[in-house]
Amino acid sequence: MLKFIFGPLAGYASQLNMVTTILATVAGMMTVVVSLTYFGNWMKEKVFSRIFKKRNRFTSNNRKFVGIWKKYGLVGVAALTPILLTPIGGTLLAVSSGSPKEKIIVYMFVSAALWSVIFSGAIYFFGNKVLPDFVQ
Repeated sequence: MLKFIFGPLAGYASQLNMVTTILATVAGMMTVVVSLTYFGNWMKEKVFSRIFKKRNRFTSNNRKFVGIWKKYGLVGVAALTPILLTPIGGTLLAVSSGSPKEKIIVYMFVSAALWSVIFSGAIYFFGNKVLPDFVQ
């Protein structure tokens, strides 16, 4: 749920079937996506506002996120989420942009499914050759 690549690596290390690994990886990402899409604003208002003080809105990270959004839109953010942004970061960016919740979930699901197949396939087929012994 936190870092997408850990799903395929953990599935491979646990010697799970590749299909099981793919399904678990997609389920992990989608758990975060659905949770933050539907409960993100509530968590921001009720939980995080009490824990964190108000921060400056114009930070370098915020500018990077806005640049990614302007350049690629929701489809690009969904495609980049598993490899660069992490499920949490990509979902927060999509939700904060005001995109429709249904579109966020669909695009993130398609992205998670595609990247899960790519990562799991690469790890399962080339794992013995490139991964360290403690993962194998």
